[in-house]
Amino acid sequence: MSKQNNVFGLHALESVLKHRPMELVSCFILNSKREEKRVQSILALAEVAEVKISWVEKEEIEKYAPGARHQGVVGVLKAKAGADHQALVRHLQTLESAQLLVLDSVQDPHNLGACIRSAAAAGFDAVVVPKDRAVGLTAAVRKVASGAAELMPFFQVTNLARTLRALKKLDIWVIGLAMDADQSLYDVDLPRSVAVVLGGEAKGLRPLIRTECDFLVSIPMATSLQSLNVSVAAGVTMFEIKRQFDRT
Repeated sequence: MSKQNNVFGLHALESVLKHRPMELVSCFILNSKREEKRVQSILALAEVAEVKISWVEKEEIEKYAPGARHQGVVGVLKAKAGADHQALVRHLQTLESAQLLVLDSVQDPHNLGACIRSAAAAGFDAVVVPKDRAVGLTAAVRKVASGAAELMPFFQVTNLARTLRALKKLDIWVIGLAMDADQSLYDVDLPRSVAVVLGGEAKGLRPLIRTECDFLVSIPMATSLQSLNVSVAAGVTMFEIKRQFDRT
């Protein structure tokens, strides 16, 4: 059984039941967890949402989340088409201003999950990733995001460069994060509508994506370290954007 269309872990399953219960087909819970308080909360939410609960043994639940730290709970999600470029444009047209996190070729599910969680905490409007050579919204990503994946609009686009050009046509400034950029993040007055673009774990921004950015900024380092983990850098950047906007 694939983990791709499943959600596991207490935080993640609670969030789906609270915010998007219509996406769940059923839930599987370990028999040994019947009396736990957090499981009782899940049962109450599932009853309201009319989501089927099946009590199973460890061998059975492992089929739905093989090798995962599932905390004894797994939800099976309906298969659905991912939100794409056109859906992103429609979403943005409903907003007065937009703050987006764009991730170019991030492949580690823990990094993507942490980025989604930080984006939700910073009040961003969407996370955008390419469909190819990048991790999508997997069960592992949902678990790391600890419920934020059910709150944050998430879009996978076929051509990231084309999407960045479309954002600029919507008067959204595209700002790339690069360690060799001359401008510091803290020296730039950021526009109200902005898409901040970060590259993948190994090589950073691809050359084509760099050329689509309106300008590049860097995070100044106090030591000789050259870069931060992508999820840490994303969090630093998004909260600096939030800080600037909160002042206005």
